[in-house]
Amino acid sequence: MSFRLIVLFSVNLCFFIGFGMAFLTADHVVTVNKEDTIYQKIQSEKEEFEWEAQDAKIDSVWKKTPGIVGRKVDVEASYKKMQKHGKYNPELYVYKLIKPEVSLEDLPASPIYRGHPDKEAVSFLINVSWGEEYIPDMVDILNEHQVKATFFIDGAFANDFTHLVQMIEEEGHTIGSHGYRHKDMGRMTKEQAKANLEQADELLFALTKEKVKYFAPPSGSFNMATVEAADEMDMETILWTVDTIDWRKPTSDVLITRVMGKVHNGATILMHPTEVTVESLPNLIEQIKDQGYKLSSLQKLLSEER
Repeated sequence: MSFRLIVLFSVNLCFFIGFGMAFLTADHVVTVNKEDTIYQKIQSEKEEFEWEAQDAKIDSVWKKTPGIVGRKVDVEASYKKMQKHGKYNPELYVYKLIKPEVSLEDLPASPIYRGHPDKEAVSFLINVSWGEEYIPDMVDILNEHQVKATFFIDGAFANDFTHLVQMIEEEGHTIGSHGYRHKDMGRMTKEQAKANLEQADELLFALTKEKVKYFAPPSGSFNMATVEAADEMDMETILWTVDTIDWRKPTSDVLITRVMGKVHNGATILMHPTEVTVESLPNLIEQIKDQGYKLSSLQKLLSEER
């Protein structure tokens, strides 16, 4: 084949390929037609699928409460997606997420009791200052059910059972602070509370190499000085909305009934490492999931995600 023929063949081939690609691209371009019934349907029904963003706030009862993202329908993107399928289908809506203007970090010091009440999720809070013999079984059960909990560890406990703290952290659970030696922090000044928290934090950080983000006051006893001390250390003070009262050694049926009778959107469920908690945990997890709740880590529960 001569050089001239090779050149002509190459030019014609490139033209054909280029034309074909242009044709294919043009074939997939969707022009927005606002008179189309699909477009009109999206415009008329989109508000049913949109959510307003809600700011974090200090609630009169539940104190510091996370915000939650909103969403708006992207009309043109939704139209183009549906037009390609040839019909209106709300499952093909395209959304733009709207972040709240006020986040938890913008609020003054205040305790947190729960996640956002529109969030169909709950979180396990496990306060630990005793019960070391039950922790391995609790961690095994949580891992088996792919649940991440927050273990609030007393500093003195961490000092005595370093291997358990490290095991909890290595298994992907969150380590929080339960203060040092289970003192009544509701009776402390800010300076006393801060000294107590710092003593616990030094031990926990030495074991996990992670800055503690959450603090649960022993027995739920606190005052504003406690909360402010934690806030100055960049920690959130965490309380609960559902209590297993497992330390009173109820039967497994009583514990599960107690929780399931009070569980709600955004709930924080308090428990301890006890024999009855180990016995109840598998059934409790299954019943919570059967009610349509997601078991989230505390960090996810308090996030603005839906």
